[in-house]
Order: sequence, then C-alpha cells, then structure tokens
Amino acid sequence: MTLPHLVPALASAAADIDELSLDLSDGLQLGTKIVIALFLFGVALDTRVGDFRDVVRRPGVIVVGVVAQYAVAPGLTLLLTLALDVKGSVAIGMLLVACCPAGNLSNILTHRARGDVALSISLTGVSNVLAVLVTPIALAFWSGLNPKAEALLRDIELSPWDVIGEVALLIGLPFAAGLLVAWRAPGFAQRSGRFVEPATLGLLLLIVVGGLAGQFDIFVTYIGVVVLPIVAQNVIALGVGYSTGRACRLPGPGTRAMTFELGVRNTGLAVVLALGFFADLGGVVFVAALWGLWDVVSGLALATWWRRRPVERGGARVKISGSGPATDDRSTA
Repeated sequence: MTLPHLVPALASAAADIDELSLDLSDGLQLGTKIVIALFLFGVALDTRVGDFRDVVRRPGVIVVGVVAQYAVAPGLTLLLTLALDVKGSVAIGMLLVACCPAGNLSNILTHRARGDVALSISLTGVSNVLAVLVTPIALAFWSGLNPKAEALLRDIELSPWDVIGEVALLIGLPFAAGLLVAWRAPGFAQRSGRFVEPATLGLLLLIVVGGLAGQFDIFVTYIGVVVLPIVAQNVIALGVGYSTGRACRLPGPGTRAMTFELGVRNTGLAVVLALGFFADLGGVVFVAALWGLWDVVSGLALATWWRRRPVERGGARVKISGSGPATDDRSTA
C-alpha cells in the first residue's frame, strides 16, 4: 500500500476502533483469569514478610513511588491521550494499563539490571495490595477527564464496585492465599514457587499469542493506530520512574528499581479486566494486549543495557563486568 493510500486507511481504522468487538470464547476468558490468579499465587509464594521491610525502613520512598504510580503516571497518560487525540477505547486502554499495579516482571528486570531488588519487591507488593481499591477508582477518575473515554464509559455504565470485586478476586484472593501458604509451609512454597511462576507466565503468553493469532486480521488493521500511543506511553512511564528515583535521591540500584516499578505494568491484569468489562470495546483489549508485548521488549532492552553499565552506589560508580549471576541487592539501596 502506498503512502497516499495508507493515511486514509489509518484514519478509517481509527474511526472504527471504538466499534471493534472481539469475539473471544468464554473458555478463553475464564482460562486467562485462572492463569492470572495462579501467577499472582506464585508471586506470593516467593514473597516473605521481610520483603516488605522497606515499607518501614524507607516509608517516604514507598509513598512517593505509590503516588507517582497512581497519580503522576496516569495524569501524564491522560495528557498524552488528549494531545494525540486518540479514540475513546484507545484512551480507556491506555489509562487502564496506567492504573494497574506493577507486575512481577518488574522484579525480574530489576534483578537483571542489577537494581535494588528489595525495593522493587516492596513496591510491587504494596502496589498490588492497594490495587484492589485504587485501580478501579483511579480508572474511573482519569477516564472521566477524557471526554471521548467518559462518553464510552457512560454508555456501558461501568460500575467501579464491579471492577473492585473483579480485582479483589484476581489479585486479593490468590495473593493472600499464596502469602498464607508461604507463611504456613515455607518449604513447600519455596519448591513450588520455582515452577508456578514460569509455568503460568508461559501459559499466559500462549493465551495472548493464541488470541492474537485468531484475530490476526484485526491485528494488521489496527496496529498502526495504537503503536505510537503505546510506545509514547511506555517511554513516559519509564521516564516517570527514573525521574522519581532521582528526585528521591536514590543511588543507582534504587533508581533502576523505581524505573521498572513505574514503567512496567501488570498488563496481564489489564487484559483480564479489559476482557471482563470492555469486550464490546475491542480497542481497550487490543491496547492492553499490545502494551504487554511491548512492555517485555522495551523492559528487556533497558535491563540488558543497564546490566552492562556502571552502577552508582552512594555516589561511587562501581563497574560491573561479565555476565555472571547478579548479586541480590536486598540489603541496601
């Protein structure tokens, strides 16, 4: 397709994306929810009470991180949706991702980047606990400030309480169950955690890829509409994380952890919520799914680049070379 024909095609796709409806089976949606619940259960199996010590040791950093995550990042995302004048369903998808908590992928990327793993785990735990109430309220608030998104939400009559119930089942229940097992049977939790997380992550990727493969024509039609907003939002989210770490005067490992905590979202949860509440607004599901794929690509690229760079620790620059195992930075920031 030539450039003169491409622009009208993209404009037409943008006009139609709010009417996009994804025909996904009930079995696929249920399977996705089960996998997400198992994944969070696996995350909790590898979580210890000591992992939350930064909440007490550095409460100011935790509070600033949470505020940046649920206020600054969604606020900038709202401005981005208005600046790019995206369609309502695209705006809802972007804001949904921005209002979701950090995912376990942020801990993995922090470890790979030789960041402060303890801070990363603490922030992930706190954000997931708060997400049960904050995510639905934040989504309703920020979406209500975008006229196109607000109009669509009014048409579908989305109830924040319904979303709270869904998030509680998807995050609260499996996470609490995992913490209980980790507390009562630490040996079993340690052995099981090694397999639960990788297995469920693999299943989730298969579900997403399989779903996209079944809707490949939709992927080709709308990818050009959402790629710029998704990449721009991801850059902004990572930038907010990095700026927050620098503003808190965290050393290098802490800044790297904060960057991934605010820049890497729990897009699996976003996809499940999109499927559960916005199935008739296929643009929301499409944005959440594509965000998840790009999240992995950009996160791995940044973590790999940082892994080869010197790390500032309390003002000193430490050169780390080689590809040996990363040290566990759970002791200090």
